[in-house]
Amino acid sequence: MNLKSIHKLISFKNILRFLIGFSVVIQLIIILYNHFSGYHTLPGFEYFLFRLFRGVGLTLIFGFFMIYPNLFMIRFLNKHLPWHHKTIKRVFIQTGFSVTIALCISVTFTLFANTIMPYSEDLKGVLISNAMIFSVVNVFIMAILEGWLSYSKSQKAEQMARNLQEELSQIKFEVLKSQINPHFMFNSLNVLSSLINKDVEKAQQFIDEFSHIYRYVLETIEQPVTTLEKELDFMRSYLFLQQIRYGDDLSYSINIPGDLLKLVLPPLSLQAVLENAIKHNIINESQPLKIEVFNQKNNLMVKNKIQPKISMGSSTGVGLKNLTKRYAMICSEEPVFSVETNYYIAKLPLINTEENEHNNN
Repeated sequence: MNLKSIHKLISFKNILRFLIGFSVVIQLIIILYNHFSGYHTLPGFEYFLFRLFRGVGLTLIFGFFMIYPNLFMIRFLNKHLPWHHKTIKRVFIQTGFSVTIALCISVTFTLFANTIMPYSEDLKGVLISNAMIFSVVNVFIMAILEGWLSYSKSQKAEQMARNLQEELSQIKFEVLKSQINPHFMFNSLNVLSSLINKDVEKAQQFIDEFSHIYRYVLETIEQPVTTLEKELDFMRSYLFLQQIRYGDDLSYSINIPGDLLKLVLPPLSLQAVLENAIKHNIINESQPLKIEVFNQKNNLMVKNKIQPKISMGSSTGVGLKNLTKRYAMICSEEPVFSVETNYYIAKLPLINTEENEHNNN
């Protein structure tokens, strides 16, 4: 956690509010204790208000000089000596730092206050008394900041988890909706209806592949990743249905080495890319569409020639946006969609689960 992220968790406004309240409480305790102990009695209410406002003002100023070094130390220790490593050593270092900062500030504070209005008590005694008070107070402030940061961080993490869960549910819904799209269902049933009368064997194969698609959707919709081998198997089933409709005008090629088949990616990634290619391009005898699937390093490449449908409206890009979001939930890499020399190319990162776990550790 860097200083910038700490400031996001604890804003300047919240620090100011905390310091004002903290300064008032501390000064009330000090003034009233000194009065009732006889160390420094108050001659009247006006003098009490003067001591209170002067003390709060000075405590507020020097409070910032204590809080920000404390935040810097917390950031430094979180990076180099986190709580789950050598906890006792961190406690000693953090406490020692708090006391050291408090001693430096207390001396400066006392001498500065004495120049404004000289203490009636012995200056040496005031220096020792304030040094003890500032040390205890700063250790207390350090503990409050640690608790505050921990609470804010947990609240932020819970909120992010809730947001991610809501977003993931929405993405799952969109993916599932795209698979049970009435248009896709209607076209598939129409094709099946015509096949039953013409080619019973192919109709049976169509039903098998059709059921395989929906079984795969139901099996993987709740999973964050699936293997490339399963995705390519799904791709063959999906394109088989499309080829029944488009015939030889739609073709594809797969050139993937076997050692990449166990790498993973979000389920139904290929469906989003293939649907995008078929939906937005002309597919007929004069302009057949070929989809090429190959690898480039540890990336799955899906390439097709651009031959846009004239009547096609502007695309919302929901499917590809959802695919990008799903990648963001499982790794730092993201898919890239580009146009090169009249070809549309989708670049889908393949994830090595063993390397990913090692990097996370």
